[in-house]
Amino acid sequence: MRIDDGATTDWVRRFHDATGSTARLVCFPFAGGSAGFFHPVSARLSPATDVVALQYPGRQDRWREPCVTDLGELADRIAGELAALTPKPTVFFGHSMGAVLAFETAYRLEQAGTNAPATLVVSGARAPSAARDEHIRDRDDEGLLAELRRLDGTDAAAFEDEGLLELALPTLRGDYTAIETYRWEPGRRIAAPIAVLTGDRDPGTPIAEAEAWRIHTEGASTLRVFDGGHFFVTDHAEEVLAELVKHLDAVR
Repeated sequence: MRIDDGATTDWVRRFHDATGSTARLVCFPFAGGSAGFFHPVSARLSPATDVVALQYPGRQDRWREPCVTDLGELADRIAGELAALTPKPTVFFGHSMGAVLAFETAYRLEQAGTNAPATLVVSGARAPSAARDEHIRDRDDEGLLAELRRLDGTDAAAFEDEGLLELALPTLRGDYTAIETYRWEPGRRIAAPIAVLTGDRDPGTPIAEAEAWRIHTEGASTLRVFDGGHFFVTDHAEEVLAELVKHLDAVR
């Protein structure tokens, strides 16, 4: 079934009208993140750009649904949703877990020959080939919260809201299960060029592991280093937005 411009589904969220848009930006949230994180991006880029934010199961209005804890399965399901969109020149943007998920989704769409992105922009993520044997998913709740504090990605006030934590922690654990058990298939690359954005003080992404994205594309690979940690994208929102606009303008 074709998903027309302006339509939303469980997976595909649009916050602003983009009738007549000449390019599309598909946004992949980070672990524990939701489509709503990209509302400001949609507000700034619409209506010239059709901004699609993905909503994974287990968060916000999908909180009753179990998380998909296999990243490959998640990519399969998202690829099926995106294949149904009206064709349009497209850029993918993924942060952290969303970056690897965007890569795997792009690969599936390229193989299917439909709605593959012209460019992949990734941020705050080591390359798929740089997997480590980590077990944050197996920590207790306080251990998960410690990781959030280390990445500095959640408002401290949220840690005091027991109701919010009760909803958020299972989702976060599920997402960590997906990304930590993911293993790149050696030799898997995409045709689309990859633009890599990273923070120079990101505790989870050394510069060398961000640079390693270059082996995952048959096209060009660029790296831009920002001053900041894992969530430099919020501290440098205007500069990141300008980077996205540059790549969108190139594919229109």
